[in-house]
Amino acid sequence: MEEFRNKNAWVFDLDNTLYPTDYALFSQIDKRMTSFIQDELQVDRDQAFKIQKDYLGEYGTTLSGLMNEHNMPPERFLDFVHDIDVSVLSPNPALAQAIDALPGRKFIFTNGTVDHAARVSQQLGVQHLFHDVFDIVAANYVPKPHMDVYPEMVKAFDIDAAQAVFFEDMARNLAPAHKLGMGTVLVHSQDDDGTGNIAMNGRAPIDDPDFIDHRTTDLTGFLQAILSHLETPEKSRNGQAD
Repeated sequence: MEEFRNKNAWVFDLDNTLYPTDYALFSQIDKRMTSFIQDELQVDRDQAFKIQKDYLGEYGTTLSGLMNEHNMPPERFLDFVHDIDVSVLSPNPALAQAIDALPGRKFIFTNGTVDHAARVSQQLGVQHLFHDVFDIVAANYVPKPHMDVYPEMVKAFDIDAAQAVFFEDMARNLAPAHKLGMGTVLVHSQDDDGTGNIAMNGRAPIDDPDFIDHRTTDLTGFLQAILSHLETPEKSRNGQAD
């Protein structure tokens, strides 16, 4: 974990990263996406689900596919799919303490909206710890993992990519960050390594995992391990006297 010693910017994806997939919060969004497509395109639920996942795979987000294929106004889609119950999330004081203790600034980089990020992070008890949010609107509706979005995010946050770390639950979204020079951490559940079936969870198969520097199933524990390492004097780690 020595590479974390020179980091001063910590960038976090939102959904299924700052909270475990066990809460099934994103499944609410997923179902509302299907319902939205069903109503807007006048198709049955199975067709709507297929369209949803096909667009996710081809365009990076379902919204991007709807905009490209159907000239869908993004605001109506985003307002509908993010109208969810965030009370299912529990505040996470240990996560808040770990994020707060990280040296430097902290940010959220999401394919969702600022409002959605605010509601989720507030429910988790971590909203006040983040300096800024780069959302899908700031990205001009171009989603991760499009490479063009990442330099815009770095510029907006005024950070040096080489001194930044990106935490994300979808492996493919880490590749552009790694290419830009950021450290990368895949946050995944116990039964999902981030390389599952895209039709089920939006995670494309990964043939070359070299862009994943670290993997963890426990974001809080991983941050605590980083902090513990940072607290260890360098000379002590080298077996020398302080």
